[in-house]
Amino acid sequence: MSDVAAGSGEAAKELEPSLHRVMGPGLLLLFIVGDVLGTGIYALTGEVAAEVGGVVWLPFLVAFAVALITAFSYLELVTKYPKAAGAALYTHKAFGVHFVTFLVAFAVMSSGITSASTAARAFASNMSEGFGLGIEGFGITLIALGFMALVAIINFRGVGESVKANVVLTCVELTGLLIIIMIGFWAIAGGQGDVSRAFTFEPSGERGMFWSVIAATTLAFFAMVGFEDSVNMAEETEDPSRIFPKVLLIGLLLTGVIYVLVSISAITLVPAEELGEGDTPLLKVVEAGAPWFPLSVFGLITMFAVANSALINMLMASRLVYGMSREGVLPRLFGKVHRARRTPYTAIVFTTLLAVGLITFVGAVPDLGGTTALLLLGVFTIVNIAVLVLRRDTVDHEHFKSPMGMPVLGALTCAFLVGPWTGRDPIQYAIAGVLLVIGVALWFVTVMIMRSGALEGDDDLPPSRKTGPVN
Repeated sequence: MSDVAAGSGEAAKELEPSLHRVMGPGLLLLFIVGDVLGTGIYALTGEVAAEVGGVVWLPFLVAFAVALITAFSYLELVTKYPKAAGAALYTHKAFGVHFVTFLVAFAVMSSGITSASTAARAFASNMSEGFGLGIEGFGITLIALGFMALVAIINFRGVGESVKANVVLTCVELTGLLIIIMIGFWAIAGGQGDVSRAFTFEPSGERGMFWSVIAATTLAFFAMVGFEDSVNMAEETEDPSRIFPKVLLIGLLLTGVIYVLVSISAITLVPAEELGEGDTPLLKVVEAGAPWFPLSVFGLITMFAVANSALINMLMASRLVYGMSREGVLPRLFGKVHRARRTPYTAIVFTTLLAVGLITFVGAVPDLGGTTALLLLGVFTIVNIAVLVLRRDTVDHEHFKSPMGMPVLGALTCAFLVGPWTGRDPIQYAIAGVLLVIGVALWFVTVMIMRSGALEGDDDLPPSRKTGPVN
């Protein structure tokens, strides 16, 4: 995130060396697929089924379509401005309003924390169910908190996100979903299960099919987020303007197909009402379709998949807070680096405390996952609008250009899915609001400190930070 504000100040650019371009098409594809796969499909399939019944695959398909439309906007921007900063950079270039840029950056950070908190709860539930521990309620919360503490310790020690590690983690996540698909289709071939359930619509309330699917899509969209993180790899990708469009679209298509197949396999073997109970829907599929398969093994795969999501998101969130602090948009306290470990320990403590609060006082996986989707849908709306605004800004290299109607459609669909008319649980707005209020309060504290001249005369700071937040 420090690169975002650096986009408006040349001093930071001169201090930082360029990143090493090591990612070709193959590694970039694995990164994208690995980033999208994870907690969403492992933890929320049952909740989606509870909204629409047997057509559980339909909301995932709609979520894929919305993500694909927005991906075209990201492709235009990442090939036009191949920098490791993402949505906040595009917002800054399009509107040039520091507070708006800050809100987008803090929303992305908050989405990482809510996503990691979702993963922590899913980790605890799958640990209990997969190993037959029978833990419920407060016990699940304690395991989730212990898991988050472990993530914080690993984060503090300075885990490097190497491409090789991402390949391994992606393979584990993908293996778990392929097991579900194979179990489902093996059972279908053997006459087990009920394929007709996949075409049966059963709304949870009195809403019709359209609004039930929309409500389910607001949850299913959580499974499609992650592709936007790949734009932060632009500076480490070989010839990003050329290879990004093809690789991102292929990655999204692969994950979309996998999600639909997993959904069909799940509903064929487990009725919607049963699938919607608890936070371990895919473990129920394994139990129903392959009782001979060790449940603890699949539980371990699931735990590993969601643990990876949590670690990646907490790493991103803490570095985002650190970067905003170093650029003067959050208090300097959050920019402190541990002398021995060389990690942003105060930012790690801050983001971990927010996650602990969410796990303790919110807890429910659908609420946390839905909040993640809510925050990112808001960000995606702004990104789609930014594409249209930046059409007048020309660059001296060729880049991907989204069809004119795509950004408009993307902005409208994302904004539509943000609204309360979708049937979204009001608690999600409350969670998102509290997180953003915390961020805005910190931003105002920073502004007041800078305006009071408290930072005047600090020779270690770039000029922009001595006079106020970066413009």
